[in-house]
Amino acid sequence: MEPGQGKLFTVGLTGGIGCGKTTVADQFAARGASVIDTDQIAHALTAPHGAAMPALLAEFGEEFATAEGALDRARMRNLVFTDPGARTRLEAILHPKIREATIAAAAIATGPYVMFVVPLLIESGTWAGRVSRILVIDCPEELQVQRVMARSRLPEAQVRAIMAAQASRQQRLDAADDVILNDDGMELLAPQIERAHAFYLAQAARMATM
Repeated sequence: MEPGQGKLFTVGLTGGIGCGKTTVADQFAARGASVIDTDQIAHALTAPHGAAMPALLAEFGEEFATAEGALDRARMRNLVFTDPGARTRLEAILHPKIREATIAAAAIATGPYVMFVVPLLIESGTWAGRVSRILVIDCPEELQVQRVMARSRLPEAQVRAIMAAQASRQQRLDAADDVILNDDGMELLAPQIERAHAFYLAQAARMATM
């Protein structure tokens, strides 16, 4: 089943690095939504013996594998930030496989609606037309920087370079159907999630009767 087609109500959850996408997605999952995380799919594809590894190593060379046989993500990250052509080649291998996996996962989902977590949903140019609603997890850019530096131990310059390669905060907000602001802890986050979940349940029920 293609996401966004038929009577399946789907939400595309996105946000910049450090906005708290996983935290929010986990809360929707706890409320019964079927959550499909494209980042987790990508990690599985590029793990040791992952389905994408033969094509990736054929394209980029054996030096892009770790000793365990997984994709050397740090090395690949450095390459794609300095070589736009490399990013295109990487995406040409990974994106079709991620798409296949998300379609397969959606076809067996049992929740009242399906939520796809897609970090680069806005940038992809294709996901917007494949989901019923776009939910953006938002926070101030300075808070993004602080969170990523604390979580990943990356220098500020590298964090800002990653952010610069993504859609801007305003571009994400312009594309959003719904927005959850994640800037001040679970006490303020939970009511926003509860309201969105109730709305999505109602939309899914309405779509099921069409």
